[in-house]
Amino acid sequence: MSRPGPLPNALDALYAAALLAGSPVLGYRLARTGKWRSDWRGRLGHVPAPAPDPRPTVLLHGVSVGEVAAAAPLVERLERPDEGEGFRVVVSVTTDTGIQRARALYAPHRPVVRHPLDFSRCVHRFLDAVRPDVVALMELEVWPNFTRACQARGIPVVVVNGRLSAGSFRGYRRARALVAPSFRRLSGVAAQTEEYAARFRFLGVPEERVTVSDSLKWDAPLPPGVRDAARHLAEEMGVDRSRPLVVAVSTGPGEEEMLLRARPDGVQLMVVPRKPERFESVAALGPWVRRSTGRPGTAGSDLFLVDTMGEAEAATALGDVVALGRSWNGLGASNPVPAAMLGKPTVVGPDHANFEEMISALVAHGAVRVSGEPWEGIRAILDDPDVERRMSEEGPRAVEAHRGATTRNVDVIVRALRASEEQPFRR
Repeated sequence: MSRPGPLPNALDALYAAALLAGSPVLGYRLARTGKWRSDWRGRLGHVPAPAPDPRPTVLLHGVSVGEVAAAAPLVERLERPDEGEGFRVVVSVTTDTGIQRARALYAPHRPVVRHPLDFSRCVHRFLDAVRPDVVALMELEVWPNFTRACQARGIPVVVVNGRLSAGSFRGYRRARALVAPSFRRLSGVAAQTEEYAARFRFLGVPEERVTVSDSLKWDAPLPPGVRDAARHLAEEMGVDRSRPLVVAVSTGPGEEEMLLRARPDGVQLMVVPRKPERFESVAALGPWVRRSTGRPGTAGSDLFLVDTMGEAEAATALGDVVALGRSWNGLGASNPVPAAMLGKPTVVGPDHANFEEMISALVAHGAVRVSGEPWEGIRAILDDPDVERRMSEEGPRAVEAHRGATTRNVDVIVRALRASEEQPFRR
């Protein structure tokens, strides 16, 4: 039987006021992108209760596609019996695209649920349904009502694959007095770098609870059969395998135009936009062969648009050179590891703050080049077979050298759960 819901608190009132003030802009954006059709019932905390399971339950939360994919090795390791009795993992996600990706990766064998808005009643309903024994937040996502509710129930909360970018840290630092209680409630943090670890400590996490683990993205596996999927993608879209193909993956606003303007003759270009709501606007930029139509291009087709979900890795596996999107438009870049694992020479723009440490490591290994203008870096690789070969060889080596974050992140989760079991608590 569910306990009575908590009374609204001052933070709930603040959230409500912010939503009311921003409702005209928010409403317009939801209508323009079609996101008004989202799972609002789930966002309010109404999620199905997972089936009974004797194993301890880990609630693993990721915001969207990137965090969901990076969590794959963590999910697999947590479920292994050699981690004590093994754990049952419930995956919660915020965005619609993240939910789709999580279901493709983890369902039906693992529950996938919508993470609630941080209103106290929404959080209460959600925790009543899922009943986790420990919560692991991917990268950050430290919300005050959620952490407070978990603390009241004796549920330890940890941050895994912890990351606090410079921009996020500036915002949190200005509101340090308000956010510090939420950070102090954390039972552990596995930060990707020492710099991130220092930021978590500054915001209130006790020093002894913070460790450095490196990034889980180094450990994330490629989708099964990705090279076969790449071959099918090429056949079904009509890619000419005898001519160079550049794959621009996870692109953002302005980058497709940049790539189209300076594309050399004879070089094929395949673009995979990061966000599905941009598919139509990108399609309007040129005479693309569109994946969504299911029709192959005619002989001599040079432009290919992968306007579907879940095929980014297959497209990456096709490329002779990969251009990493969101790195020429100030959005901080995208995950460089899949291309490196596949042995694809990769060109990255100067705007890669979100993956600075990983890209620096790949540059040091010789698997990635940073270029202010994408085609300048791409041509330097295509024009020199020796450079292309060396970069192809170094990518997998670099990834292998950085593996091991999964074990260190699991240790943080297990320690937090074991410590909570030694304390009396109520659920």
